Amino acid sequence: MKKNKAPGKCPVCHEEFSVTKLTCTSCGSELTGFFEGGRFSSLSDSDQYFIEVFVKCRGSIKEVEKELGVSYPTVRGKLDDVIKNLGYQVTEPEEVINDSSAEILEQLDRGEITPGKAAEMLKKVKRGV
Repeated sequence: MKKNKAPGKCPVCHEEFSVTKLTCTSCGSELTGFFEGGRFSSLSDSDQYFIEVFVKCRGSIKEVEKELGVSYPTVRGKLDDVIKNLGYQVTEPEEVINDSSAEILEQLDRGEITPGKAAEMLKKVKRGV
């Protein structure tokens, strides 16, 4: 029997669906009630695929970049989107600058950080923060 992917949200009001029936694919037994679909079931296919790739790459943003063929800022942005779509607030962690000026400039050259971020980090290195 072909299985279709269950939609996570109602196409009419955009609220989450409730799972109310489970069927065994082997014997056909059925169980009815109200069941949770899981936190990820309401995410878009694109968000679910991103999570799958992220886990496959063991959380390595560099590996996700390679797998998806996108830049570091794109991966960070997609990760932030998924975090928001799961209902969490995206916060920037307190940053400790242990990089040398050369390492910061290399990150800038690779597109991992913006010019503004590089300038901010270089100021902290210069001050010894």
